Amino acid sequence: MKVSKHPHKGQALLLALALAAAWSPAYAFKLFGVKFFERPNQEQKNEDTIGEPVVYSVDFNVSNATRFDGNSETKDVKKTLEAASALWRDKDKPASGVSGLLSKARSDYRRLLDTLYGRGRYGGSISIKADGREVSELPPDVELSQPVKISVSVDPGPSFLFGRTAIANQAPTTTNRRDKVPLPQDQGFAPGQLARSGTILKADALATEAWRQQGYPKAKVASQRVVAAHRTNTVDATIEMKPGRKAYYGPVAVRGTDRMDPAFVAWMAGLPRGQEYDPDDIDRANKRLMRLGVFRSSRFEEANVIDPDGLMPINLIVQERPLHRFGVGADYSTLDGAGLKAYWLHRNLFGHAESLKLETKVAGFGNTTNPADLTYRAGVSFTRPGVFTPDSDLVASVVGDREVLDIYTRTSITGLIGFNRIFTDELSGKLFLAGGPSRFNDDFGIRDFLDVGVLGGLIYDTRDNKTDPTSGYYLDGTVHPFYEFNYGNPAVRMEAEGRAYYGFGKERRFVLAGRLKVGSIVGPSIAETAPDKLFLAGGGGSVRGYAYRNIGVEGPGGIVTGGRSLAEASAELRAHITDSIGVVGFVDAGYVGADSVPDFSQKFRVGVGAGLRYYTGLGPLRADVAVPLDRHEGDPRLAFYIGLGQAF
Repeated sequence: MKVSKHPHKGQALLLALALAAAWSPAYAFKLFGVKFFERPNQEQKNEDTIGEPVVYSVDFNVSNATRFDGNSETKDVKKTLEAASALWRDKDKPASGVSGLLSKARSDYRRLLDTLYGRGRYGGSISIKADGREVSELPPDVELSQPVKISVSVDPGPSFLFGRTAIANQAPTTTNRRDKVPLPQDQGFAPGQLARSGTILKADALATEAWRQQGYPKAKVASQRVVAAHRTNTVDATIEMKPGRKAYYGPVAVRGTDRMDPAFVAWMAGLPRGQEYDPDDIDRANKRLMRLGVFRSSRFEEANVIDPDGLMPINLIVQERPLHRFGVGADYSTLDGAGLKAYWLHRNLFGHAESLKLETKVAGFGNTTNPADLTYRAGVSFTRPGVFTPDSDLVASVVGDREVLDIYTRTSITGLIGFNRIFTDELSGKLFLAGGPSRFNDDFGIRDFLDVGVLGGLIYDTRDNKTDPTSGYYLDGTVHPFYEFNYGNPAVRMEAEGRAYYGFGKERRFVLAGRLKVGSIVGPSIAETAPDKLFLAGGGGSVRGYAYRNIGVEGPGGIVTGGRSLAEASAELRAHITDSIGVVGFVDAGYVGADSVPDFSQKFRVGVGAGLRYYTGLGPLRADVAVPLDRHEGDPRLAFYIGLGQAF
């Protein structure tokens, strides 16, 4: 590669490429004597700002850009080079004096060269001229015209392919699927593939990670030899690995705690002394500590030296959050009205990240002005993490509700105590003892219920994003056997829901999303089952277009009650129009039956609609409008929904 005012043609000679055996955390490396991805020093950061603003124009030319298969890609290469050029990006802004303009231009040599190497081009030339003179040859006190005419000319040269690639002392093949790392040859580091500089760096990283996954934390690249042959436009690359010693976890020392017990924090990290080192353990430990909600950040530092027994001490540095948090929220739909909610949270009661949360909610504003017809909720919950294992939490709560719906009014107190457990990144479970008294006022009159039972469930979640998924699955199953004392009935309530997401198109700008939910109650009749245990459908999280929980079992006189079985299905097509705006088309369907087994031959209630999405860092703001295709009494002709996050 030549950087000058004179074009350079590839000749039949070998050029040495030196990739540094070790680089900074920013992965700086040296190629053809030029450093890339190097952190700028203070002198580079403080670009000279002395002098009058200098206006300049840029003429950017790229020539002779061809792929290795001979097809033209001049426009593609030019677009990439322009994006890398500071002169081009800032062409509409005056430079900070002549010295600032020259500094920007000289930095562009490195940026453009880096870009060409990143595309596997090692035989081109770069020329940057100011008023017809090569910038690299101009003295610092040069006088330039106003405005300055800048000319950037790049001949990318031919694309280079890998001729021979090899990794010496590569990690042995593992049978543990959790320790498997993609092979460098499968990621482009193979003969006949385009010899991008980034591919060599990636091969370095993959070869290192393969050793780390098998318990060698100090694995590193011992040496590299990269040679380019301009006669054949090929690159030969050899990477030699030095794995170091196998390591096992030593003591975990915690720093930065204020109110938290450091011994508890070390235990919650879940890195038992003497266990084989695995970088995945460190990742899981970070996630576990952040789930506690008490830390702003957590960072693990591995010791530089492994002791003679193979133990590697680890430092854990944390920063705690404030003890208390207060939050408010609101939601609205044309069917359910507006709702307000608030909570107060204490993050760390006794030094083990125990949390106490008080919350309240009032809903139904807009549908009524009578306080007696609003829905109220107040509750207190306590969570103690790290019970039995670092991934098990004890949870206890008491919630009081007054819920006013079209088909019943419920007043209840519900208590719950039990455990949440995270088994893997994808699988979690729960097991609770739950129950309490409730009173209902509906078409059956005023009835009292008292039930106690066990609530168990599993969730399997592989979604790539919880609020706006583009791929993966979500499966949720619960079983709730309970006994109702006032009527003397045993019962079992079961519910299962599955969601799937498939993104396609450039950058997955289109997503197909589907949801299926089924439920069943086995045991007492509808008349002797608490209405909140029965199934109802309809509303923003169910079948859009219909009134909230207005799809049920229709009895004599048009009376609607909950049912003993449920089936729901939804499908959405989501599309990004811009990076921040999206649109959605959807169809929802639901059925509630009187029998315990859903009858899929029955007519489903269907709603269709469309929505608008505004994407934020917290998730998409959602605005949907839906129309019921089988409208009954109490259902709207048109329903609007506003919320945060996708509908499912």
